[in-house]
Amino acid sequence: MFPTAIASLQLLPLDGNGTASDLMQSAVDLARSGLPLGTGRRARRRAPLWLVVAAIFVALLALVPLAFIIWIAVQTGWETVSALVFRPRVGELLVNTVLLVALSVPITIVLSVALAWLTERSDLPAARLWAWLCVAPLAIPAFVHSYAWITMVPGLHGLWAGVLVSVIAYFPFLYLPVSAALRRLDPALEDAAAALGLGPWRVFWRVVLPQLRLAICGGSLLVGLHLLAEYGLYVFIRFDTFTTAIVDQFQSTFNGPAANMLAGVLVSCCFVLLGLEVLVRGEERYARVGSGAARYQQRTSLGRATIPSLLLLVITTLLALGVPFVTIGGWLAAGGADVWRFDEIGLALGQTLFLALAGALLATVAAMPMAWISIRAPGPLQRLLEGCNYIVGSLPGVVIALALVTITVRIALPLYQTLFTILVAYALMFLPRALVSLRASIAQAPVELERAASSLGRPPLQALWSTTIRLSAPGAAAGMALVALGIMNELTATQMLAPNGTRTLAMAFWSYSGEIDYASAAPYAFIMVAMSLPLTWLLYVQSKRMAGR
Repeated sequence: MFPTAIASLQLLPLDGNGTASDLMQSAVDLARSGLPLGTGRRARRRAPLWLVVAAIFVALLALVPLAFIIWIAVQTGWETVSALVFRPRVGELLVNTVLLVALSVPITIVLSVALAWLTERSDLPAARLWAWLCVAPLAIPAFVHSYAWITMVPGLHGLWAGVLVSVIAYFPFLYLPVSAALRRLDPALEDAAAALGLGPWRVFWRVVLPQLRLAICGGSLLVGLHLLAEYGLYVFIRFDTFTTAIVDQFQSTFNGPAANMLAGVLVSCCFVLLGLEVLVRGEERYARVGSGAARYQQRTSLGRATIPSLLLLVITTLLALGVPFVTIGGWLAAGGADVWRFDEIGLALGQTLFLALAGALLATVAAMPMAWISIRAPGPLQRLLEGCNYIVGSLPGVVIALALVTITVRIALPLYQTLFTILVAYALMFLPRALVSLRASIAQAPVELERAASSLGRPPLQALWSTTIRLSAPGAAAGMALVALGIMNELTATQMLAPNGTRTLAMAFWSYSGEIDYASAAPYAFIMVAMSLPLTWLLYVQSKRMAGR
């Protein structure tokens, strides 16, 4: 990545008196002068005050739903809280949720790493086509996956059904960062290990896999948070998790304490995931200044493993893409022209596009300060603030929505059911998606370029804009695409917070599928997939550009 990133920087004029070439020369001069460019722990932990203030503001805003749960618990009283939490039903939900995450995440890691290695590092036939097909399942909402599988296999229910559909629906979230990391690795490191006598498998385990740690940790955390917060997927297959139970409780009692206490247990599960991710990720540096290797990694010959490798990709594609497309096509054919109500579809399409674009932009801007601090100035405060941003990602949309409903009704009534409120909800819900993408991208942008820009007299904001923000633009675009995908598929928060008259594609699909009118729901599922495909293509292209390809 770095030869391409530095070369592109040299072509971009900078504001003020300097140019990109001046910036690079300044970096060289600083290195020769012996100044600490990245080795000093104290220098590495400094962060501009305005970035810290912005990150704290976003983190406090992200804590609003959690504060809402705590406030309800305090009002409810300890005796009632303990009676609601320590009961057999909560134990059943906890076992279901833990088993779901414990089984789905490792399977997703193994599958994603295997697919990424095959498409990026082997001589697999039609590797580019298979790489795109591994990203394409992102275009299909998770509840559409479940809708398709229930149509195809009506008796598909329970834990293993949840694991199957979860892995199929969410493995691209891990495949994308892992494949991008594989493309950016310096092949000289693997050549050196091979020259020391290590075989291909030992080179992979000792050299390649450790360098994929940041991508695997970030992607796994994202998948785990989605599993904790997912609702529609598990309703179709009739598998009870904390989220489905919370929604059922809220629908029956609206703002009952039982649902809030279940949400509190769900937050505790999020803390466990955050702790594991922090423990495994560590604080190693993943960027360096230098030309690296001016060549691509030589692809490994599969030999006799070519047929089994192709079989793995074919089966994955059929399960992740074939089943949904066949099911949707079958329902469209069964419904005929009558299911295409173009007046309803046109309104839902326009509203969905607007909300997705506006929410994605807001979430990406909100995630930028925290992403920069996470990489450039790690420390106890950073860990705390970053954890606050991830907590909200583990909460189901209905909890976030009810928290904002309560606040707007009691404190800021003019904001109730307005565009502002629903966009804030989207930014909070999908902040982890933008944060993970930005964090991985900023980690690959050398901090020395920012310091060199500052040495040329740039103010902190201009130095940040001229270097890191420009180099991390592909990651920002990928994060926006991920957030937009999530907003287009979001249901519960949209139903509660959207202004009167709002009807998105997901809301229309859920309305018809809830009435068991699968034929009328099929056009909305088809349009959601068709809208999401360009965004998944953008994710694929940007991941290639991050590697200079």
